Amino acid sequence: MRPAALRGALLGCLYLALLCLGGADKRLRDNHEWKKLIMVQHWPETVCEEIQNDCRDPPDYWTIHGLWPDKSEGCNRSWPFNLEEIKVLIFNYISTADSSHRLSSSPPGLTAGNGLWGGMMKRPLQDMLKMKAYWPDVIHSFPNRSRFWKHEWEKHGTCAAQVDALNSQKKYFGRSLELYRELDLNSVLLKLGIKPSINYYQVADFKDALARVYGVIPKIQCLPPSQDEEVQTVGQIELCLTKQDQQLQNCTEPGSSPWLADGDAESRGLRVCEDGPVFYP
Repeated sequence: MRPAALRGALLGCLYLALLCLGGADKRLRDNHEWKKLIMVQHWPETVCEEIQNDCRDPPDYWTIHGLWPDKSEGCNRSWPFNLEEIKVLIFNYISTADSSHRLSSSPPGLTAGNGLWGGMMKRPLQDMLKMKAYWPDVIHSFPNRSRFWKHEWEKHGTCAAQVDALNSQKKYFGRSLELYRELDLNSVLLKLGIKPSINYYQVADFKDALARVYGVIPKIQCLPPSQDEEVQTVGQIELCLTKQDQQLQNCTEPGSSPWLADGDAESRGLRVCEDGPVFYP
């Protein structure tokens, strides 16, 4: 082959390779595009039943599952979780004083009436950021304390980092904790008279109460009844937020969430609650 022809062939191959890389890069970007955030909180006792692990004294208040971009996961696998970056957010699980005054469905430091509507956000920020209390690992039987956080960062945080307010591990976890305290789901439910009970609620009780307070439509997920159970069990509540400024918006998509079991093969699987009775253990 003549040199000119050889050069032409090589340039043609290079052009085709660049086209392929460009197409792959576009597909990668498209896979990682997302439009809203989902603040996901779960009910520990239901999670223990769902995962069927050896939960011992699970918290009796709603805790954080994660802050999830919709339709995107594992965006930057070269950005590993680093516990050192969030050490400032990690405090002892519950102080001795809190342990002796625990309220059903209310986490340490949060009691009915002193949340967002009671001026709780005026307290020093560091007092609020208690990872071990508000974001405990109730999914794994004998958890490495940071295993759950590592999973949430690698699967969801690396995608949320597209937003400036969430573009580091400290920002991602810190903002998640701020949203947990601002939304104050535990106190909201208590104020509305919705608390764990041996009696059944209606799914509409949860939906209507939350919509009335937050002004948006939430997504509520349940554990389907097993063979010896009569009704579904409430397990997870999602509140949706705008991408850039994390303001509440409706969760309107029908059907199950793509994240429900979140990698746990033995899970019976949470799914969007069916209208009708629901158990809140």
